Amino acid sequence: MVTGRSGRGIGCGRARLRVATVGRVRMFVALLPPPEAVEDLAEFLAPRQEAGPDLRWTVPEQWHVTLAFLSDVADRHLDDLEERLARAAARRTPFPVTLAGAGAFPGPARAKVLFAGVRTEGVELERLATGSRAAATRAGATPEGGRFHAHVTLARTRHPVEATRWLRVLGGYRGPAWTAEELSLVESHLGEGPRRRPRYEVRGTYPVGRQDGRRA
Repeated sequence: MVTGRSGRGIGCGRARLRVATVGRVRMFVALLPPPEAVEDLAEFLAPRQEAGPDLRWTVPEQWHVTLAFLSDVADRHLDDLEERLARAAARRTPFPVTLAGAGAFPGPARAKVLFAGVRTEGVELERLATGSRAAATRAGATPEGGRFHAHVTLARTRHPVEATRWLRVLGGYRGPAWTAEELSLVESHLGEGPRRRPRYEVRGTYPVGRQDGRRA
C-alpha cells in the first residue's frame, strides 16, 4: 500500500492552507514489452532521433502498452483493484504480440504524439483491455480515456506538427514477436524521474491465464 503524505503549505494572506495528497495515486494497467523487444526498437530509433529535435522522445525503459489509465486511485481501493486485475488476467490466455508500424495522435496533419503500432492475433488483447477496465471500475478506480487503441508512445510534441515524413520513416519497423504472459499495475510519480519525467513503479504483476496472481 502507498503511505499517505502531506503536500507543502500554500500561502493565502496570513493563513496557510495544507494541501493533502494523502492516499491517492496515479496509475495505469499495462503490458510491458520484454527486453529483447525494447532493445530492438531502441536500436531502430537511435540513429533517427537526431533528425527530430522538435520531438520529445520517450525513454525505452518506460515503454508500455496502456490497457487502462487510472488518474486518481484511492488507497482504500488498491487491494480490491489488485485482486480484480489478477482475476481478469487469469481469465485470458497468453497471446503473441509484435511492435510494428507507426501512427500519430490525433492524426498526421497535426500530430502531438507519435507511436509504434501493436499487432496481435485474435481478440485476446482487446478482451484483456476490456477486462482490466471493468476490474478497475468495479474496484472504484474508474479509468479515463476513450476507445482502446493499442500503441507504444515514442515521442510527443509541444505543438502540433505535420508528421507524414515520420510515419514513413517509422512505418517500416517490425520488431521481434513476443508472448504477452503478464499484466502489470504501474504507479506513475509525476516529475520524479530524470529531466522531470515521470518515474514508474510496478506495483503488481498478474499472470495471464493462471490463477496464481502475485504482487510485485
